[in-house]
Amino acid sequence: MRALISVSDKSGVVEFARELEKLGFEIVSTGGTYKLLKEKGVKAVEISEVTKFPEMFDGRVKTLNPMIHGGILHRRDLPEHVATAKEHGITGIDLVCVNLYPFKETIARTDDFDEIIENIDIGGPAMVRSAAKNFADVLIVTDVADYDHVLERLRKGEDTPAFRRDLMIKAYEHTAAYDAMIANYMNSRFHNGFGQKQFIVGEKVFDTRYGENPHQKGALYEFEDFFTKHFKALKGEASFNNMTDINGALKIAASFGKAPAVSIIKHANPCGFAICDNLYESYVEALKCDPISAFGGVVAINGTLDKQLAEKINEIFTEVIIAANVDAEALEVFANKKRIKIFTQESDYLQLANDAYDFKHIDGGFVYQESDKVGDNEVRDAKQVSQKAATEREMKDLEIAYKVASLTKSNCVVYVKNGAMVAIGMGMTSRVDAAKCALEKAKESGLDVTGSAMASEAFFPFRDSIDAAAKAGVSAVIEPGGSIRDDEVIAAADEHGMSLYFSEVRHFLH
Repeated sequence: MRALISVSDKSGVVEFARELEKLGFEIVSTGGTYKLLKEKGVKAVEISEVTKFPEMFDGRVKTLNPMIHGGILHRRDLPEHVATAKEHGITGIDLVCVNLYPFKETIARTDDFDEIIENIDIGGPAMVRSAAKNFADVLIVTDVADYDHVLERLRKGEDTPAFRRDLMIKAYEHTAAYDAMIANYMNSRFHNGFGQKQFIVGEKVFDTRYGENPHQKGALYEFEDFFTKHFKALKGEASFNNMTDINGALKIAASFGKAPAVSIIKHANPCGFAICDNLYESYVEALKCDPISAFGGVVAINGTLDKQLAEKINEIFTEVIIAANVDAEALEVFANKKRIKIFTQESDYLQLANDAYDFKHIDGGFVYQESDKVGDNEVRDAKQVSQKAATEREMKDLEIAYKVASLTKSNCVVYVKNGAMVAIGMGMTSRVDAAKCALEKAKESGLDVTGSAMASEAFFPFRDSIDAAAKAGVSAVIEPGGSIRDDEVIAAADEHGMSLYFSEVRHFLH
């Protein structure tokens, strides 16, 4: 039996090769892998001894040879293949262990295009694809994490067709992801990220119990290793819908840096948000906005969930808590609650992946775009268009309202007072209705919006929303501006003695 080993990631490869030797494999290797194995006492054969050709063109050609690919690809169950291999002195290769040149690490390290080109693997993917194609006769190993499993199967004689098939699928996933990464990089470098093909590749983190509904399958995938590093289940199992709600809650709560922010989400929409002196107070104030909707909702905590806060949250049914960190005493508070799910990022503050691009499925395909981001300076640098300027407190409330509005389904209007959201209207077909609905909800909850700051993620087309806000007691407003009737809107703000700012940036969320 013969094994070909050629890896860029050399972790565990010496031990893997030694165990293969014990199982009777002759080891064939290349370049740096060969040198390492020889240094560590593995009786490896250099690839050039098999091909009868030296490495050429600075290593660009070393495995692209019939002695290699013939050894991998010939079918052992076809007499004519076996005869041809024998005629040409081709020895069968029964296991191929390959992982590819570190293209990802290269583009992270340098912008030198010549160096980047040289770190595009050619021989590696060719060997992986050859071995995967002939998986019935050849084991293909592309993942360091599979070394022990492969060895165990070989020792027990359990390298079954199903096992080989799974390794084959993993191998094609490996080369497909590699080629996708190269194509996406080239399009990013030369076509502003929008080439003729767009590849979206994710690594499975876990299966969800089902999708949005019980008859649908679902799973979580990650682009890099964000969830592997920043998502740990402490209690319960995350569902498909939980993950979309958590995403909405995280984006809002993490948008304020290290501030003690708490956001409450229901069906991916915010129903409570506050930033107070501490997380406990923030939760109490956030809950006041819409306690009915908060029942069975998702709470995101930009800091540590402690026992005091846990006991307060435990006063109503909450389905999911996501916190930067969770104390053991806090977790104990929910020990007897079977339905609650608790997750942590095990960090000081909530983290976001900050993906560069965003996409949305539509029937027959998807639309793809650069991710929308709310700049920290958009409120600070907003243009004052009214005669009256906002106070320092109003500016802080405007920033909260503006960020929440920017991360909420359009049409959206948000009211914030003393660091807490007091009303929100979202997902409406009419911006006027969004404003009115928010005020009506605040009235039902007994919340006074007098002196609050209001934000809209898109311009007000008419002055009627300003008139309604003034009637409710709103003192400061921020919106993008850009309506043909901006002058009327500004005049309305001045008539009512309100401060009005134009951010000149629209943040629609559909």
